[in-house]
Amino acid sequence: MARPIQIAPSILAADFGRLADEVLDVEAGGANLIHIDVMDGRFVPNLTVGVDVLKALRRTTKLPLDVHLMVVEPERHIETFADAGADIITIHAEAGVHLQRTLHSIRQLGKRAGLALNPHTPESVLKYLLPDVDLILAMTVNSGFTGQEFLPQVLPKISAIHKMVVASGHDVNIEVDGGIGPHNAASVAGAGADILVAGAAIYRSSNRRDAIENIRSLAELR
Repeated sequence: MARPIQIAPSILAADFGRLADEVLDVEAGGANLIHIDVMDGRFVPNLTVGVDVLKALRRTTKLPLDVHLMVVEPERHIETFADAGADIITIHAEAGVHLQRTLHSIRQLGKRAGLALNPHTPESVLKYLLPDVDLILAMTVNSGFTGQEFLPQVLPKISAIHKMVVASGHDVNIEVDGGIGPHNAASVAGAGADILVAGAAIYRSSNRRDAIENIRSLAELR
C-alpha cells in the first residue's frame, strides 16, 4: 500500500529576514515537515544555517524538523543538532566513512536517521545499510543551491531504491529533493517517493497553501 504523500518545504528558498513567519506560513498551509539544509562550504560550495537557527525554528513550529547535513564529517555534528531540536538527521553517503556507526548514533539520540545520495551515487550503497536507516533522500540536483533544474535521469534510481525498500521489508521513507514542483510531482511519487522537498515552488508562490496542495494532489495521481 502506497504511503501518504508528505510535503517538506525547504527554508533555503524562504525569506531569511522573516524566517519565523515563513515557516509558520507553510505550517498553516498544510506542510508536513520543515526541511533545513545545513551546508558547510566544504562538502558543497555554499554556507547556510547553523544550530542557532535550528533552535529558533524549534521554538517557532510544532512540525518535525528535517535536517539535511551537507557537511564533511557529519558524525561530529549530529549530537549538537539533535540537542537543538532536529527530528530527522540526514547525512550524505559521500561525506562519511563509517556510515553505519553514524546512522546508529543518530538513532541512539532518539532521532530518525536519514541517508542522502547525490545524483551520481548508485543505489547499491544502500545494500548493507537498509536496516540502519529510517529515510533515504535521493537528490535530484547537485547539492548546494536552491532553484536548480530537476535531473530526470535520477528517476530510475528512485524506482530502484523503492524496490530495494519493499524487498527488504524495512519501514523506510523515500524523500526526494531538488527542482521539485507541479511539473514533476507525479513522476517522482510514481517512482516511489513519499516525501517531496520543495523550495522555490512553494516559497516563490504568492499562496503557499495552494502551492503545497497542488504539489500534493499531483503527486497523489501516481
